Amino acid sequence: MDIDRAVATQLANIEKRTGKTLAQLGKIVNGSQLTKHGELVAMLKTDLGMGHGDANALVHHVRKSDGASAAAEGSSTAEVTDAIYTGPKAALRPIHDALMTAITKLGPFEIAPKKSYLSLRGKKQFAMIGPGTNTRVDVGLNMKDVKGTSRLEEQKPGGMCQFKVKLTTPDEVDKELIGWIRQAYDSSIS
Repeated sequence: MDIDRAVATQLANIEKRTGKTLAQLGKIVNGSQLTKHGELVAMLKTDLGMGHGDANALVHHVRKSDGASAAAEGSSTAEVTDAIYTGPKAALRPIHDALMTAITKLGPFEIAPKKSYLSLRGKKQFAMIGPGTNTRVDVGLNMKDVKGTSRLEEQKPGGMCQFKVKLTTPDEVDKELIGWIRQAYDSSIS
């Protein structure tokens, strides 16, 4: 399934689950007086009982900040990636590049650029890569039957990813991390 169809399906399911049209949901988002993405997601989760993924997708759709919007504006994945790693986050680019060099060796996958991170997908998302702060790149991973560690941090249920690994140097793109990414990748293509 391509990204556009997947997004369209998710948006249609959001309408069904909430009983509201996208136009009505857009009015709720735009009328909230909230400006930060995370605040809008939290508001939708609290006020409408939406799951994190649906709330996040809806906010991206309404604000036209999703990867599809970036592509529609003519921005390539490389251009979006360059924009993510500018200013104070420019020093993080070597970590990102080390990750992508290792991940491309796993096999074919799709990159869905978002405003502040890249979503990596087989049949479903297996990883998210982007700056967590100005000094750290976060790798979100989706995989089952794995126990967290001090490095592989378990995330709250219902989030975009089940695990997070925080990286501050390219050297941290090591065999252990690539093993976890491989496990997430393998489960996303089966």
